[in-house]
Amino acid sequence: MAAVRVLVSPRLASALLPLSGRHRTTSQRAAIHSSAPRPRARVALVLSGCGVYDGTEIHEASAILVHLSRGGAEVHIFAPDVPQMHVIDHTKGEPSEKESRNVLAESARIARGKITNLAQLSAANHDAAIFPGGFGAAKNLSTFAVDGKDCKVNKEVERVLKEFHGAKKPIGLCCIAPVLAAKVIKGVEVTVGHEQEEGGKWPYAGTAEAVKALGAKHCVKGSRSSRRPEKQGGHHPGLHV
Repeated sequence: MAAVRVLVSPRLASALLPLSGRHRTTSQRAAIHSSAPRPRARVALVLSGCGVYDGTEIHEASAILVHLSRGGAEVHIFAPDVPQMHVIDHTKGEPSEKESRNVLAESARIARGKITNLAQLSAANHDAAIFPGGFGAAKNLSTFAVDGKDCKVNKEVERVLKEFHGAKKPIGLCCIAPVLAAKVIKGVEVTVGHEQEEGGKWPYAGTAEAVKALGAKHCVKGSRSSRRPEKQGGHHPGLHV
């Protein structure tokens, strides 16, 4: 959770300031008077369902929304209109064999209904994109949970990641979500934490090896850190948590 706070406040805020100015003009009067309102950064939040075991990690999504709100950002929420890989009974941690759910419809629970099909998200209209964690990133936005390094990424997720990366706009990836960028952006630098479990402190340390197998560079970071490469292959690939 601390990593989410680091991502959106203040690192993401500082990264967004120059981006916001690229396509928003400020009057001379506004530039002179510090009390004049600044343009609000437009941030896309991409969800993968509702629930840590088969969708979005709700705590992470909520924390991101809180800190973006405190930072004055204008947040738009998106999710792909696709079936979930499966449905998990969160009281048991086991699949519910007779149930099927839709990622967009389930994500709308977190968004309080204010959600848009991911197919309509354009990097041209936003300053940054953030992907919370939860197994939905590995099950619904990709097939990583089943196929590992040979996974496929949802075509709209791939398009969005490549658009924001190509536009040199920040990308925030929490928990397991960095595997999405690792798969579709060649040589990208990401972090999923540490590479050793350290007595259970980092239970998903093995994911770091999968990130490397996908062709990305894994950077070891603590839970209060984020990865923000200054320059990589001529691009500023953004923020990865």
